[in-house]
Amino acid sequence: MGIVERKIRQKQEVRSSILLAAWQLVEREGWQALSIRKIADAIEYSIPVIYQHFDNKEAILLEFIKQGFALLTQELQAARTVSPLPSQQLMDMARAYSKFAFEHKHYYQLMYGMGMPACETVNQVEEMQAFSQVLLQVIGEAIAQSQHPATNDFLKFHTYWSILHGLVSIQMIESQQGPNGWHDQVLEDAVNGFIQSLN
Repeated sequence: MGIVERKIRQKQEVRSSILLAAWQLVEREGWQALSIRKIADAIEYSIPVIYQHFDNKEAILLEFIKQGFALLTQELQAARTVSPLPSQQLMDMARAYSKFAFEHKHYYQLMYGMGMPACETVNQVEEMQAFSQVLLQVIGEAIAQSQHPATNDFLKFHTYWSILHGLVSIQMIESQQGPNGWHDQVLEDAVNGFIQSLN
């Protein structure tokens, strides 16, 4: 292995160790407690070394946000393969979304730590775009099969996403134990109402 390849590998290893240490801090203390100094102490490097790899703490958090949306998108894509019907896919994806939020709470809280991502942010982050496209595609297919094919799919996308995020957020505030039977009933009722609104 040449000098250039070795330097590239070493840089990747340091970057990976930064992200690993940061994630361990998030899991232990919460993402609000994350700091460049704590990461540097954890991996026993100086603070300038961290800044060689990430411009600031927000850049590190963005990496985790990307990972979270990529994982969520995989879960939604898997959920939509269970049924060929777009209306049932919307229900299955809603359940998968809720399950993801509580099974990956640290990711979810990072992904939505500042509220719903703005359209400009979604358009700039590939992982968020992929997530949006999964929802938009299924909603578009459901609308196409409805009695009102001229329905605004972008509006319905925001409505659907708001329903899912809103219900998850309420449950997270009410209980640290995760979803309960009542949450599941409310989710089913809300998503069924949404699906009926498409028709």
